[in-house]
Amino acid sequence: MKRIFAAVKTEPGENFIRSFEELRSRLIAEPVKWVEEHNIHITIKFFGETEEILIPAISETLDKIAKNSPVITFKLKGIGLFGSRYQPRVIWAGVDPSDSLASLMQNTQKEMETQGFKTDRQNIVPHLTLGRIKFIKDKQLFQKVIDSYRELHSDPIKIKECILYESILLRDGPRYISLKKFHFGK
Repeated sequence: MKRIFAAVKTEPGENFIRSFEELRSRLIAEPVKWVEEHNIHITIKFFGETEEILIPAISETLDKIAKNSPVITFKLKGIGLFGSRYQPRVIWAGVDPSDSLASLMQNTQKEMETQGFKTDRQNIVPHLTLGRIKFIKDKQLFQKVIDSYRELHSDPIKIKECILYESILLRDGPRYISLKKFHFGK
């Protein structure tokens, strides 16, 4: 069994990274597990623990989807929280509406469902996870800092491929191994 997911590797640019580092430093007292810069990505489909015998069929489907997808350009825009305002669980950066990215996610969900992989329960919300929250020590300060980054944005990001990753969970954070890359065809 391998814990796998399909994603687009995202390099949001120097200005975004600088703001992200500033956000982390302003919330240094909070127990947030921040995503490391080299692991920044947007998940297209999370498969979870998957039998290795299924990976070739998943790869074949991802390749077909990628060949029918255009190169995707989008901007990261805004910051938000999953969970409630009082018990947030994830800090994320949003994606300026991108029809091509949303279409890639929807097509992947639909095609994988025909292979027996359940559609994710939540609505498809393209986002980039910045950090996972254990709990908040100072909710007022936390919310003030988050609110000050509501206008966080990136320069345009161009994505030319989707990647199938294996995720190995380690004590100091996940390690992602690229299993296969699928280049966009249009």
